[in-house]
Amino acid sequence: MTTKTKRIISIVLMIIPSLMLLMSSVMKLIGAEQIVTGLTKAGLGNFITLIGVIELLSVALFLYPKTYKIGFLLLCSYLGGAMCIEMAGGQPPMAAVFIAIIWISVFLRDKNMFLASAENKA
Repeated sequence: MTTKTKRIISIVLMIIPSLMLLMSSVMKLIGAEQIVTGLTKAGLGNFITLIGVIELLSVALFLYPKTYKIGFLLLCSYLGGAMCIEMAGGQPPMAAVFIAIIWISVFLRDKNMFLASAENKA
């Protein structure tokens, strides 16, 4: 696979979950009824706006090339928590799908995020 092909696939795989998370954060910030009901059942009703802001900020950091590494870590943490809430509520863990897509996109972009190089071993 050529470098250009890997870059294109990586960008597409970054955009797919990013758009879903942007939509989710906007729905939290405007107070969509379905989101409010679901998060209130999970005991997070008082934090909906804060969660929406954190989600929006994490996606922005992930999409900006100079800060994608911190955005990647924040999104993995956020989606890990979302996956726990989904599993505790008896729902299918859709957040796991987004985590996998994000990991694949970052791996294609920069394998050093996951692989230890011989230089770093000491």
